[in-house]
Amino acid sequence: MIKLYENGVYLLNGTEIVEDTGNVQVPLTKEEAAQNTMAYGILKAHNTSENMERLQIRFDKLTSHDITFVGIIQTARASGLEKFPMPYVLTNCHNSLCAVGGTINEDDHMFGLTCAKKYGGMYVPPHQAVIHQFAREMLAGGGKMILGSDSHTRYGALGTMAMGEGGPELVKQLLSQTYDINMPGVVAIYLTGSPRPGVGPQDVALAIIGKVFANGYVKNKVMEFVGPGVANLSADFRIGVDVMTTETTCLSSIWQTDEKIQEFYEIHGRSEDYKELKPGETAYYDGCVEIDLSEIKPMIAMPFHPSNAYTIDELKANLDDILADVEKKAQVSLDGKVPYTLRDKVIDGKLYVEQGIIAGCAGGGFENICAAADILKGKSIGADAFTLSVYPASTPIYMELAKNGVLADLLATGAVVKTAFCGPCFGAGDTPANNAFSIRHTTRNFPNREGSKIQNGQISSVALMDARSIAATAANKGFLTSAEDYTGGYTGQKYFFDKTIYENRVFDSKGVADPSVEIQFGPNIKDWPKMAALPENLIVKVVSEIHDPVTTTDELIPSGETSSYRSNPLGLAEFTLSRKDPAYVGRAKEVQKAQEAIQEGKCPVDALPEMKPVMDVIKKSYPDVSKENLGVGSTIFAVKPGDGSAREQAASCQKVLGGWANIANEYATKRYRSNLINWGMLPFLIKEGELPFANGDYLFFPEIRKAVAEKDDAIKGYVVGESELKEFEVALGELTDDEREIILKGCLINYNRK
Repeated sequence: MIKLYENGVYLLNGTEIVEDTGNVQVPLTKEEAAQNTMAYGILKAHNTSENMERLQIRFDKLTSHDITFVGIIQTARASGLEKFPMPYVLTNCHNSLCAVGGTINEDDHMFGLTCAKKYGGMYVPPHQAVIHQFAREMLAGGGKMILGSDSHTRYGALGTMAMGEGGPELVKQLLSQTYDINMPGVVAIYLTGSPRPGVGPQDVALAIIGKVFANGYVKNKVMEFVGPGVANLSADFRIGVDVMTTETTCLSSIWQTDEKIQEFYEIHGRSEDYKELKPGETAYYDGCVEIDLSEIKPMIAMPFHPSNAYTIDELKANLDDILADVEKKAQVSLDGKVPYTLRDKVIDGKLYVEQGIIAGCAGGGFENICAAADILKGKSIGADAFTLSVYPASTPIYMELAKNGVLADLLATGAVVKTAFCGPCFGAGDTPANNAFSIRHTTRNFPNREGSKIQNGQISSVALMDARSIAATAANKGFLTSAEDYTGGYTGQKYFFDKTIYENRVFDSKGVADPSVEIQFGPNIKDWPKMAALPENLIVKVVSEIHDPVTTTDELIPSGETSSYRSNPLGLAEFTLSRKDPAYVGRAKEVQKAQEAIQEGKCPVDALPEMKPVMDVIKKSYPDVSKENLGVGSTIFAVKPGDGSAREQAASCQKVLGGWANIANEYATKRYRSNLINWGMLPFLIKEGELPFANGDYLFFPEIRKAVAEKDDAIKGYVVGESELKEFEVALGELTDDEREIILKGCLINYNRK
């Protein structure tokens, strides 16, 4: 079904794979052929440096939603922003329904609208479109690059290389700086065959994720979709696969384009934005994932990760064993804090689910919803616990569903059709009941991603499925059912795009800034606190120790209703690690007292008396260490932190609580590591094995500023024991000169402050 090549491959004429075994005969050298990928061509066109190994990228457009744009613009304002130098679209699809904190959600929206006017951007009001659907409809273009402050910024199916990063990377673009990366590897995703009836894009995506996530096959690489199978997929189908590539931990994606993508642009009134893309006659890829689409079956990703993937048939055949395995994994993910079972949902040998959701940038597409309606037509979802909610990804899609009758068909079944909103995907809408099980065509199923709260004894969970199998389950009154069990036909409704609603409601400055506009600030919108430069010497206390195989950004800073506080750095920071390590905030704030004392010219030991024996031990070997050359803060250890969302707050919340570093065996994504760097935090790496320190220990890094500035490969640290310093070693990994300067200055704001 899916084959991973052990070596790089040459792709000849887009149809023939030749594995690089070391002695192959091809027309070009490996180096020449590597320049014939679509990814290489797009990156070269956007690289402002003369070095294709050290890229300095300028993007064509930017996009953010209402969880992130306040912090981004506030950072840029503090750094001297005068106008948006490129199209920047502010959407409002995340906080729209969070009934928390009184006026603060709409205050954020008004901040966004007035900033779009003042600095020359676009503003998409709440409920009009989720961020990525609006980008597909109105922003994407062949051969272009888009940077978004959301991890699922993926428009490769439309010929646009898009990347999701933390807010500071967008700030750099707003300040006419560059996105600096090494030339990424490119992996061919070679498609053959055609999907069988009942198989949708989520099925293909989950099958891929299940094969490549754990082994890191495409980590930080570009996934390039090629092969004869691409032509057998509609534009919507490709988009549905493409958006899920984020869950592989790849850097970005790009697809070969054809007349179906050309038609997509024509439907949306933007035919001039189409560009034919295909690899050169001989193209070299660093790896290859070969997929026969005809062999993909309806899939399910069990809690608590998209890579925990099975065919639905496999799940049914091994129901008790797989559920037992999920329960075992759950105790790791949930730290055994709450009882968790799924086996109580087995009724007469069938798995019963309480909720179905088709939503957002992954599930809310036109074809997904129409196919679900075909399966459900004339049926009922029943009058028991099972519920079904459908969220079209944009108002134009919603309007077309109303015009072609699909909306009425869905409503007649008992399903509820709601507005464009990302809530079910990140825990701010349709939270199931305690112990309930939800199946969703959304992007993620991490712990608490559906909105439950472990700290309150609440836990529900999510499995990812395609809209088609969700509809088949709904037609079966909540008993898990594969879409392959549906034997009827699909009507294949044609989509007609009507942009009237956008013309009526979306504010578009056309790139013209109006400096006279006063920004509207709500009481919750706060400036970033002042941050100190990296000191000569550094003491950090370990205040959290996490040994899960992977730690998500959702665990570092929860999503859901906490999103309402994202325009208030200190307010949001109170939720840091709240669902993983509730004691973290108190511990970090206690240590922060020492740094605050230093910044006030006072003795840190007076502010934090527990540091006295720590300083006594340090001064035995380093007598010159004093408040004049010392910084004090906190750090956390996690095995592999940063999987999931691009949200910068996973790092910035630690920073505003006095965090100076993370220590990890590996960082799950580039974007999380970048967020740490941009907030002036040291992204320490430590070799796998027994840790030299434990939670609660103080660590001392002498001459840390010098080590960063002089690019030391190994950095010497000490665990401060009762009577002596115990040496250990960490590294920072590769850093650009600008990244080192940002860390030295203390954060990106300081780096840019004039």
